[in-house]
Amino acid sequence: MPEENTPKVEDAAPESRPATDQNLVGNDVLVNPEEQDDYQESDVFAWANNLFEYKEELKIELFWINKNNIVYRTKLDATLDKQMQPLFLDNTLDYVLEGAENGVVVRDITDGASEQGVLHRVRWKKVEKLREVMHWIRTQESEIEMFAEEEHDLKRIKGVMARISHPKMGQPFYIIKALSGGQMLKGEGTWMVEGKVFKPFKAAALKIPAEAHMLVLDQDLYVFNEAKLDRLFSFDAKKNSIANKKVAEIEEHYKLSFAEGITLQSAIEGNKALINKLQNIEVGELTQEQIIDHAEELGVDLMVDDVGAIIIMNPKDLAKFVNLLNDDYMESNLTGLRYEVQRKRPLKPSDPESMLGVGI
Repeated sequence: MPEENTPKVEDAAPESRPATDQNLVGNDVLVNPEEQDDYQESDVFAWANNLFEYKEELKIELFWINKNNIVYRTKLDATLDKQMQPLFLDNTLDYVLEGAENGVVVRDITDGASEQGVLHRVRWKKVEKLREVMHWIRTQESEIEMFAEEEHDLKRIKGVMARISHPKMGQPFYIIKALSGGQMLKGEGTWMVEGKVFKPFKAAALKIPAEAHMLVLDQDLYVFNEAKLDRLFSFDAKKNSIANKKVAEIEEHYKLSFAEGITLQSAIEGNKALINKLQNIEVGELTQEQIIDHAEELGVDLMVDDVGAIIIMNPKDLAKFVNLLNDDYMESNLTGLRYEVQRKRPLKPSDPESMLGVGI
């Protein structure tokens, strides 16, 4: 969703933009990751060691990512060439090489929160907003617009992706960094100094963070800073890990029937509202029959097939099921109106001692 400002026309998703990867078919390699069985994990330590052979001849191209996840190409002045590797490669490379020397191990990001001596990774196809970005860069780069400040507004940029390649390396790899508003300068009150004289800064400027954030290598996303992953692609590793476990419990306890091409896992991925809701659900407290009966009592349109399985055709059906599972529907005894509860806060019993003296 756009943030504080109404998006410009160019920031909206025009009809020419492709659908999300959940709708892609054919030979597109970016389809739902659960439908892919050719995954091979990458070796980030071997990658770092082998990269030195080509390090002086690497090609680096930049793409900007804005708040609406729209991607832009970038035209760079030749004077920036010497800054590219120090800003986009060296810290990431040093992090991996030092990690190899210090015994750092690689684990799936869903195994737990950040900890010392662990480098987390996740298949990048599981990060929905990153899938969209990769789809544009890998399959429709010719349609990506060139960034122009007067048209696209630097303040709307939230991330930068560097595509790094060499003819003898095979597939390129990608360095990703999240950007914040504090790293950008423009507008009233922005000054520059030349010698002893301060002047208005009339252009727009940004500072690229030097620290390592993320690396896309083959089919993997290596995450050096999980907070940046969440900020840029709305992927909270801890919440997704809990949601994945809840999905497994739901599949074990309830009979669900999905439309073709949909699974419970794929329907949850990227759905921040449902992921948040799954955090505190106690699976198994309600039986299948209780959920179906409760939906009927409240007038919630929950479809059931001939064998009693709850039918999930789309995200709306799944949201109804999760709301029922979390007891998020209620009927007022006072008015008879029915509500969907957005936030539940149990009432605590009053402390009798706190009532002493009331009304005296």
